[in-house]
Amino acid sequence: MSTLYKEDQHPSSSSTWKFILPSLIGALLFLVPVKFNDEITIGVGILASFLQSAFGDWIPAFVLVLLGVSAVFSLAATLLKPSFVEDSSFLRSLFITNLFGLIVRAVGFAVGLMAFYEVGPEAIMSRNTGGVVLYDLAPVLLTWFLFAGILLPLLVEFGLMEFIGAILNKIMRPLFTLPGRSSIDCMASWMGAAPVGVLVTMKQYDEGYYTKREAAVIATTFSVASVAFSLVIANVIGIGHLFLPFYLSVTAASIIAALIMPRIPPLSRKPDTYHEPVGKQIDDTIPEGVSLVKWGFNEARKKADKAGSVKLLASKGAHTVLDIWLGLIPLVMTLGTLAIIVAEYTPLFQIISYPLIPLLTLLGIPEASAAAPTLLVGFADMFLPAVLGAGIESELTKFVVAGISLTQLIYMSEIGILILRSNIPVKFYELVIIFVLRTIITLPVIVVFAHLFAG
Repeated sequence: MSTLYKEDQHPSSSSTWKFILPSLIGALLFLVPVKFNDEITIGVGILASFLQSAFGDWIPAFVLVLLGVSAVFSLAATLLKPSFVEDSSFLRSLFITNLFGLIVRAVGFAVGLMAFYEVGPEAIMSRNTGGVVLYDLAPVLLTWFLFAGILLPLLVEFGLMEFIGAILNKIMRPLFTLPGRSSIDCMASWMGAAPVGVLVTMKQYDEGYYTKREAAVIATTFSVASVAFSLVIANVIGIGHLFLPFYLSVTAASIIAALIMPRIPPLSRKPDTYHEPVGKQIDDTIPEGVSLVKWGFNEARKKADKAGSVKLLASKGAHTVLDIWLGLIPLVMTLGTLAIIVAEYTPLFQIISYPLIPLLTLLGIPEASAAAPTLLVGFADMFLPAVLGAGIESELTKFVVAGISLTQLIYMSEIGILILRSNIPVKFYELVIIFVLRTIITLPVIVVFAHLFAG
């Protein structure tokens, strides 16, 4: 129901610049595409690339140190509970965990040691399993989340979400059943990296701006692969010369999936209630007689007025970074390596993909038996289908394999683990269902484009 607009709801005039300047910097860092080293990325991506270039050879060793700190300190803090940890909410949240957390951190450290020193079972320390996580995935997570975690307040604390949300609400609600502010999450993924989009969603849910259903939908439906990563996939599998129609097909399939997924289980059954510790912190009801732009601008200025001090925001950013470094990276090291081992060293994905062979044959996909496992192995890691599909001769089949890998979105080596570790109420079996449903929905779309442009 509409509410009457009251002039006394206006924030102070000084809040205008407090909204505009930080939000402009945040938009430039997270949302504006920039060409850098022949790739399309964002400002945060450039900072991460600089760090990787400057310290690339040292980053895996630093990751190993983080894994060791996480394992040893968590074990000591959880079992001994020293007073200096118990009395600090910051240290307590970083190091005191449950039995599963202790096991994951200990195993992650052990896997890191084996991969770094190349000792132990081949399946674990191989450059294609544990080495992929330690040398390829972990450095990206470490550098991206360092800058994303520290600079994220510029994007979400000074009113940009409120301004964009008000303007796009009437588009996002009927199309995707989501608030307008969710477009920011999607842009952060699309132009930067999917984990950054999930990080935005996690923070917005924790602070009471998304319901359980909205957060689950955004994290599993709008964490789209970036333009830069999509180009890498296309080149690895051998269809770089078809990138424009290829990325058009990925975009079209992702939009269709985004229209359908929120309206079917399991996402449609998530409650529209807010994170209990904070409750609802947003009112997107537009008052009568007020334009969307004026209302959004007013809400943005009010949000900027409430933004914390630089010291407080820096402290929150540091906590976010350390939480990911000490909590998420050990999880990725453990479960990511396990997922890749299953894909590389067991016939599991070949066996469960047998029913897909006649379907792919029916759809006119050459080399169906070689393509079938790649449609499922992406659940372990988004990069694996391109690696396995590179040996396929048919361009049409390569087009389908690469396209599906980018539209499935759920891969356990990174996004899946990030979601499961967050407060967003999505369980592992639901991620499996969402992965399968996205494959079913996007496959026909990608196949049509493949026949048009690569047939």
